[in-house]
Amino acid sequence: MCAASAFHNMASIGELDPLTAAVPATKVEITVSCRNLLDRDTFSKSDPICVLYTQTVVTREWREFGRTEVIDNTLNPDFVRKFILDYFFEERQNLRFDLYDLDSKSENLSKHDFLGQMYCTLGEVVGSPGSRMERPLMGIPGRNCGTIIIKAEELGNCRESVLLQFCGNKLDKKDFFGKSDPFLVFYRSHDDGTYTICHKTEVVKNTLDPVWQAFKIPVRVLCNGDYDRAIKIEVYDWDRDGGHDYIGEFKTSYRELSKGQSQFNVWEVLNMKKKRKKKKYLNSGTVTLLSCLIDVEVTFLDYIKGGTQINFTVAIDFTASNGNPSQPTSLHYMNPYQLNAYAMALRAVGEIIQDYDSDKMFPALGFGAKLPPDGRVSHEFALNGNPDNPYCSGIEGVLEAYYRSLKSVRLYGPTFFSPVINHVARYASLVKDGSEYFILLIISDGVISDMAQTKESIVNASSLPMSIIIVGVGSAEFDEMIELDGDEVRISSRGRFAERDIVQFVPFRDYIDPRGNHILSMARLAKDVLAEIPDQFLHYMRTRGIKPNLSPPCYSSKPLSALAHPTLPLQTQI
Repeated sequence: MCAASAFHNMASIGELDPLTAAVPATKVEITVSCRNLLDRDTFSKSDPICVLYTQTVVTREWREFGRTEVIDNTLNPDFVRKFILDYFFEERQNLRFDLYDLDSKSENLSKHDFLGQMYCTLGEVVGSPGSRMERPLMGIPGRNCGTIIIKAEELGNCRESVLLQFCGNKLDKKDFFGKSDPFLVFYRSHDDGTYTICHKTEVVKNTLDPVWQAFKIPVRVLCNGDYDRAIKIEVYDWDRDGGHDYIGEFKTSYRELSKGQSQFNVWEVLNMKKKRKKKKYLNSGTVTLLSCLIDVEVTFLDYIKGGTQINFTVAIDFTASNGNPSQPTSLHYMNPYQLNAYAMALRAVGEIIQDYDSDKMFPALGFGAKLPPDGRVSHEFALNGNPDNPYCSGIEGVLEAYYRSLKSVRLYGPTFFSPVINHVARYASLVKDGSEYFILLIISDGVISDMAQTKESIVNASSLPMSIIIVGVGSAEFDEMIELDGDEVRISSRGRFAERDIVQFVPFRDYIDPRGNHILSMARLAKDVLAEIPDQFLHYMRTRGIKPNLSPPCYSSKPLSALAHPTLPLQTQI
């Protein structure tokens, strides 16, 4: 396709906005190493291979995801072949790594010697310091099977954006009564030799020496993340009738652009048609790169990898409207054969969040009960009975404290949310440097008695590093809890609006599987209530200019301070 005909298929100036293009799901690359594996071969060392299994949510069935290569004759393999997984914060993604010593070319694993296995979640791996986790291999009774080292790395080529600025010099004159009105058109190339438009600059009127405004573009739009893929840049003279005149073109790559301003980033603009016709033709002018500022769009995982801790607190409704815990009709009924709605909600959310908390110690609170020995009503009491140290060990520890409280306190009322929100907010207000983020899970059965105070508490908390998840259990109407969610109308108190949306509400009854599959119910609940957390987390960090503790970039570049202050004039070096 010739340049002129290609141009007619392009969008009009200013119509293309690559920043609004959808970004694919986050992918995580898993690297596996092992140390001190069992030696199952008689005359040499083992020939290990690692097989990864993932677990389906509905049937809990383990399915083979992939295999590494076989490394001959070693007990300390560093596998080269990676596993690339889609990562979802809101899902519990169970993984199983099995190690085998291959004795033949058979694909059937039962024909090879088993060396051990390890179970974990993807959240545990990315939540480990440096996203590196080392665990013992198990599965052979009485034998030390060695250790497995799992490292997770977010695939990040396509998370870079770049701020580019160009100028032209002595471009061809195309207008009869004036000079040219030049603009640039950028194309990314494909393996089949075709090109796709990815950006156009603005038009600079009546000049042969234009300086175009700087523009920001994602690297995935510019070159699909391939630093050496050709980028074609065409130069046109704008005409009002749309029949823009072709001046010439040149090619470069993102790797060349990323080197910034240098003598190598000055390109001759060539018009091959003119070159064939005129023997003395040199070029149609030059285009120079003035600046290249690279920015990496940080993600939730970058902060977790950089050491940010997620602190999880649970608050449970102990008001009398839940019913007598000794009766099967009660929402707090302790059925020996299955979890009640409170326990299911707690386990569904807590088991995912606990992967991002290094010490696995969680404050567990109750509200709306009369406490022993004097029967005083409390709206903020420790489930473990220790107000000075309300921490429980793991989600199982929280569940044990919850069950113990049901036997010792008397359900009463009314339903106050603000005390437990303020409790977490006090801690969140002490840590505003991005090193910690707080999530409060409130599980309740109905009408809120302190709506005005709860709104004020949420508005105050919206400026702190915290999010609130509210799960409504039972069959009551949850109109007030829906109002707190703030998805339709931003929550306000006494004329002040919440700085950001920090509340997510869901009614548990919407997630109950009709066939009684409680595992599926919990998975569905967790997926929905946790899906908003990474965006709420990132909004807090970005609005405060808090950067994750990232390792140095793979190549040097100037800091993109211009993006942090878009109103500042860009310094142009010519």
